[in-house]
Amino acid sequence: MLAGLVLPGAALAQPAATQASDVAALRAELAAARALLADQARQLAEQQRRMDEMDQRLTSLANTPPAGALAAAAPPGTAGTPAAATASATAGPAIQVGQPPADADRAPTVAVLDQQGSVVTRRGQLIGELGFDYTRADRNRAIFRGVELIETVLVGVFDINESRQDILTGSAALRYGVSDRLEIGMRVPFIYRADKFVTGPVAGSTNNDDARTIDNSVNGAGLGDIEVTARYQLNNGGHNTPFLIANLQAVIPTGRDPFSVRRDDNGVARQIATGAGFWGISPSITAILPSEPAVLFGTLGYTFNLGQNVDTRIPPVQIDRIEPGDQINISAGIGLALNERTSLNFGYNHAWSFGTRTTVRQLDERSGEPTGAALSNRSRDLQIGRFLFGVSHRFSDAMQVNWTVEVGATEDAPDVRTSLRIPLAL
Repeated sequence: MLAGLVLPGAALAQPAATQASDVAALRAELAAARALLADQARQLAEQQRRMDEMDQRLTSLANTPPAGALAAAAPPGTAGTPAAATASATAGPAIQVGQPPADADRAPTVAVLDQQGSVVTRRGQLIGELGFDYTRADRNRAIFRGVELIETVLVGVFDINESRQDILTGSAALRYGVSDRLEIGMRVPFIYRADKFVTGPVAGSTNNDDARTIDNSVNGAGLGDIEVTARYQLNNGGHNTPFLIANLQAVIPTGRDPFSVRRDDNGVARQIATGAGFWGISPSITAILPSEPAVLFGTLGYTFNLGQNVDTRIPPVQIDRIEPGDQINISAGIGLALNERTSLNFGYNHAWSFGTRTTVRQLDERSGEPTGAALSNRSRDLQIGRFLFGVSHRFSDAMQVNWTVEVGATEDAPDVRTSLRIPLAL
């Protein structure tokens, strides 16, 4: 009987041991599944982090387009001068996805190809800028002096007038953010200029070509006209709403003007003028519209040039007064961000310069004194069109380099102008 009772107990012991083994196996499998889920969760978290970073970069590029400089405003030197170049500003700090940027009401940083219309500098920030410009202009004209007998027969002399002008400008500028919307600045240029003017008859039109050829070359350097600027951001732009920036520039005639240079007995300048000789005031307004991954910009401006009495003799006339024509300036373009540091800019600038009105009196050939009544005449209007191309690269938050090239699109425009701007955060 006792032996019979022992056998069932031993039979029950075996299933209990098997059940404990199965539980241990299930626990091990559950632990492995939990470890796999944890590893997958970590991978998903890493993927989500990367997606958040990509979203953040896209948002940053949309709200902070190409860094550069319109060229610190673009106001182009003066809305009427071939001046203009680009301003500063570097990409802002990273922002969290789903949260609006802290400076959402600030105009985006954009490299505009003309100084007119650059973005405003942040409050309390001082930006210094070094600039280097080169401008080349060539002019060739054929002039006939004689008598036209019939439509195809001319008796007289054909003269060829050839003028070449090379201008190198080094400049230093400062811009300061008075508030988050208001910026003031000043630019001081130093100019080296070389002019060459050749007048000569076409070969065979006269018997003494060499004696009649006149070659006038003159060069020199000096302080140019100082520019003072102020810019104010008018509104809070954003998606489909452009940022509007009001610009005001004043040109102070600190350079050597064309009426005070030394001249020879024939009135030919023997000294180089480094300034225009007139005060200029240029109000303008700039619109900047973000449209990721690009930014559209445009500027509309008007330059008031103030006339003055010059009382200068340039034989065979005495110039009593000159009233330079005002100028309308329009520019537009697009900036494309290649990455967070480099951007390309394309645009077009057109200036309509109204004719200059001059009041003169004829000089007596013997006494050299003015005689007769004063005569007033007005020169023709000028159409100055330029195609613009620029590259901007930000080396750090404190340093940026902007390079622009302008190619003349109309007869009155300089052939080529290239500018290098280096804004530095001080």
